[in-house]
Amino acid sequence: MLLYGWLKSAVEEKGGAKALLYRDTYLSWRGLLHRVDRRAAEFKTIGVRPGDWVGLMLGNVPDFVILSLALSKLRAAPLPLDPTTSTRELEMIMATTPLRGLITRPRGGDAPLPAAPATPGNKGARRKQNPESRRRLQGTLLSCSIYVVDTRSQPKGDDAIGAILCTADSAGDPKPVERTHANLAAEANQVTSALKLTGDDRALLTVPMFHSFGFDLGLLASLRVGAAIYLEDDVAPNRILKLIREHKVTLFLGNATLFSSIARLPSARPLTHKPVRLISAGGGLSGAVADGFQKKFGVKPIACFHTTETGTISIDVKGQAGDTVGKPVGIVQLRISNQKTGKPSATGRRGVLWVRSDAVSPLVLSASPADGQVPVGGRNQDGWYRTGDIASLDRSGRLRLVGRDDDLVRLEGKRVALGEVEGCIESFPKVSAAQARVITDPLGGPMVVARVVLKGKGKIDPEAIIDHCARNLSPYKVPRRIEFCKAL
Repeated sequence: MLLYGWLKSAVEEKGGAKALLYRDTYLSWRGLLHRVDRRAAEFKTIGVRPGDWVGLMLGNVPDFVILSLALSKLRAAPLPLDPTTSTRELEMIMATTPLRGLITRPRGGDAPLPAAPATPGNKGARRKQNPESRRRLQGTLLSCSIYVVDTRSQPKGDDAIGAILCTADSAGDPKPVERTHANLAAEANQVTSALKLTGDDRALLTVPMFHSFGFDLGLLASLRVGAAIYLEDDVAPNRILKLIREHKVTLFLGNATLFSSIARLPSARPLTHKPVRLISAGGGLSGAVADGFQKKFGVKPIACFHTTETGTISIDVKGQAGDTVGKPVGIVQLRISNQKTGKPSATGRRGVLWVRSDAVSPLVLSASPADGQVPVGGRNQDGWYRTGDIASLDRSGRLRLVGRDDDLVRLEGKRVALGEVEGCIESFPKVSAAQARVITDPLGGPMVVARVVLKGKGKIDPEAIIDHCARNLSPYKVPRRIEFCKAL
């Protein structure tokens, strides 16, 4: 009941003040509580139980917030999912995740999914994915499918699962990350403390809440202090800047590409209200772009480093750390070790990044390889989590990201396994080999492109390969350009 408890506290403190705003409508804190209580009662009626996991395939709409809070009241856990998730990826998620329910728009979730593969946890049985029941949530167009899952013993208190957030493993497969109440509370507390958020703040969320960055720094942090939440699904730079001015937004989440687009707007004037915190995932702006942004608006985006498994690692709170992502927040501890020896690296030396904090998810440890090293995504006996990033720490303790220890790349805050993209292209007829990479287009931002070697002497329309990828991959993983070559 962690999130629901924060809602109750906000209602007691702010009552009729605006809580959730979307386009031309809004809910007060009391109104939001009323909607949440009604949905919780409906969930209970259709069979959602304490400890159940329920998938939410929704974008940045009020229902996402309302349903997440309703599940929290029932001590169930939401699993936010991208509405554009491909059928293949949804099948993989359903096969590995014991979802009790799945809530979608009318077009989603209607086709029965295949049975889950046998796993040690279900003793070889194959759980059918045909829903036990399907009904429409009252007063909405949302469909709720209920599946049969075994009743499991659930941790209680701080160890109970408060949310499950999806990311990708090193092979590109979906990986649900369990976040306990203790993880969520630690994350919210360290973010609100670092950014000095209060109930007077106004957060504009265009970063999807089904991504951990938007969920943690947007939804969690705002609920923790009772800040008003403005939801928006239009990421046009002009529209965003207009909303920031009109509503005197004090917290906005984005990325370097989006902020660069805002900086290129032909006419702009400084933002007069304060404080304004523009948080950029993965890194801030630098050089002439940063200077130009600050000159136009009187403030510049500050870099933040965040992962699904660890929560927020660092924030460049003062916006003066150049190309670093700032210092660790709260009680987050960082360690850099030599890639070959595993020994601590000297200041300024690049190496493997390890993180330890109360916000780190209690992940199941992966099997260690023969050499005894902890794999990417695993934790050692002392609780240090290996992120897979190659980084360095300067003398002031600021973190600089250099690269990855695997073929995962971050694209607009999302993880993409280049090997997965290459495998998808190579499954296309007449393709012999493929090599994917990420480039940064001055206008379009970072994107996946691929070099492809064909079998024989035939010709293939590049659009046919792109269409094949679009049918099997999430939209952000699909290559924007195909380059044919004789050899890689």
